[in-house]
Amino acid sequence: MLRYWTAGESHGKALWALVDGFPAGVTIETESIDAELRRRQGGYGRGGRQRIETDAVEIKSGVWQEHSLGSPIALEVVNRDSKLERLGDLERPRPGHGDLTGAIKYLGSIRGVLERASARETAVRVAAGALAKQLLREFGITAFGYTAELGGIRVEPRPGTLDEQRVLRDASELYTLNPAQDDEIKALIDECGKDGDTLGGVVEVRVEGVPFGLGTHAQWDRKLDGRLAQAVMAVQAIKGVEIGLGFEAARRHGSQVHDPIQFEEQRRESPDLGYVRPTNNAGGLEAGMTNGQPIVIRAAKKPISTLRKPLDSINLATKQAEAASYERSDVCAVPAASVIVENVVAFEIAAALVDKFGGDSLAEMQARWQLFLSLARQR
Repeated sequence: MLRYWTAGESHGKALWALVDGFPAGVTIETESIDAELRRRQGGYGRGGRQRIETDAVEIKSGVWQEHSLGSPIALEVVNRDSKLERLGDLERPRPGHGDLTGAIKYLGSIRGVLERASARETAVRVAAGALAKQLLREFGITAFGYTAELGGIRVEPRPGTLDEQRVLRDASELYTLNPAQDDEIKALIDECGKDGDTLGGVVEVRVEGVPFGLGTHAQWDRKLDGRLAQAVMAVQAIKGVEIGLGFEAARRHGSQVHDPIQFEEQRRESPDLGYVRPTNNAGGLEAGMTNGQPIVIRAAKKPISTLRKPLDSINLATKQAEAASYERSDVCAVPAASVIVENVVAFEIAAALVDKFGGDSLAEMQARWQLFLSLARQR
């Protein structure tokens, strides 16, 4: 089983991810992990913290001579803004955060909750996902995330190949697939920031090159759509997840929802084995299993909860009405969310890949992958 845990506080010394079950023999490049960390720190609308931190990963265990060993891999991202011991507690909980709920749950401080609940923790989730991508790469599987909507403005993606769309996304300060719309959205972010407010949006991730049969129908907790939904919903500020058509499927007739099945002999050697669909409304998943089509998943991110123009709250000590506390924050982190969701999705796909073809080493996985494809082509 491929899995990971994270540890660390927002203003603590560092953040850590411990990745367990990663097969031996995979070439590991720290630069590709650092590149994802830099993308997470970017995007228009970010706050001052991103000018302080320069996120980079240090691999503490599980890798030797740039290859995974099969033992646990420890990833560390150091916090340059490490000042936890000098920070005081908050007296006025911020609406939308876990401040009030956590302080009551643990019968303790708001500081003790917000430091761990902070989205800063996602830095090492991105690092773990970027590590997982290096396993997916060995099987020709690619995860690609981008901003689909921001502040109520939907972005119409420009068509193109995956490589062409990656160029578009990387040219956009908002990580969209249509940089021509950036100025309109950036103006909205600027206006919102002047008002002391924040903005949310929708991000989308596509996973291409996925074979048949990842996940299972047999148990509810092993269905891949459920695992993906949990991983994405567990990202801070995500309030909704859709796969394929998502909620739109509930508004249509069945004949307008389900994807017809066709066969093209010339595609027999591809991951879809020649079984093609004119549409992909299912988003690549049926009955908890991949169906050979690209996985398409969207996440709705709420506006950031920390407002420079605070909402009403109370003083926990006096129970008197006061404005909520304010700590340095972003106006908009939707572009960063597209990076985070892309990487947590990549990790879950890698975990499902290990479940299906797993062994102690990459060589074993590749042999089982080839055996499965050869048998499946005879089906």
